[in-house]
Amino acid sequence: MPFVKKTFHIPTPTKAFLFVMRNFNLTQAESQRFIDKGRIVINNQPLYDKKATISGDIEVIYFEPKSRGIKPIFSTKDFLIYDKPSGVLTHPNCMATEYSMLDEIRLHSGNSANATHRIDMETSGLLLASRHKQAERFIKGSFEKKTIQKYYLAWVRGKITEPFVVEKAIKIRDDYSINKHKVEINPDGKYAKTEFRPITYDSSLDASLLECKPLTGRTHQIRIHLFHVKHSILGDPIYGTSFEYATKYLDGVITEDERLKATGATRLMLHANSLDFYYNCRYYIVSKVNFYEFKKEICPPKERLF
Repeated sequence: MPFVKKTFHIPTPTKAFLFVMRNFNLTQAESQRFIDKGRIVINNQPLYDKKATISGDIEVIYFEPKSRGIKPIFSTKDFLIYDKPSGVLTHPNCMATEYSMLDEIRLHSGNSANATHRIDMETSGLLLASRHKQAERFIKGSFEKKTIQKYYLAWVRGKITEPFVVEKAIKIRDDYSINKHKVEINPDGKYAKTEFRPITYDSSLDASLLECKPLTGRTHQIRIHLFHVKHSILGDPIYGTSFEYATKYLDGVITEDERLKATGATRLMLHANSLDFYYNCRYYIVSKVNFYEFKKEICPPKERLF
């Protein structure tokens, strides 16, 4: 578990932020944010006073990364690129999260390293991480300015032979009583545009492999745009199945066989395949994963429930 609580003994009175700086190799600003989060505990009470002087036995809650052996496929002195497997979180979503890509990033490059964007847990592919705060600010700013272009691959339901564009606004939903979709196509939502290009069609699976180019960065953009045109991504447990099976998936009680037949694949068949961006010079990075071969994870049409 990456977040741990350990006891430290401080023999002489020390400013809390100095203790954090010295023991966790953080800057003063980072150590103050650490204290703001209540990570220092004294007599079972979190300490929030950054100017406080502490001594004796204290407890500290901090992120202690553990590796599962995922190495970056490309790195410079400023950033790292990983091929994230499907099923792995980008960031821990709570202190009880046992593992995420942040474990690998921090183990490789230290406490100042960070993922600069999010990939859905079930989506595989390229993850760009900064190695220091200056790089993080630049890369996140580049994503905000849309100067970093991401390309995805997706195995979808049905036959597609011509390129197409979906330009539909997306809105976050707040009512899950009818379906479990996190977002919906809604004119009151935020502008969203995705370009799609067919690569191949497998008639035995009734599945097309598409290149997907999101020109905006909305939540679940590719997934909802493909659902909207009735070519949902195979294996999508939210937009590609019924309310019943989406609920079972979210509750963590769906079996592997139910997942396969109810969604059409063992996993979400979406892969972040390439990144095109500028950082002192232009980089074009392509995933080392052969996503075409992942069609073996797709359920034959006659065995699908939907």
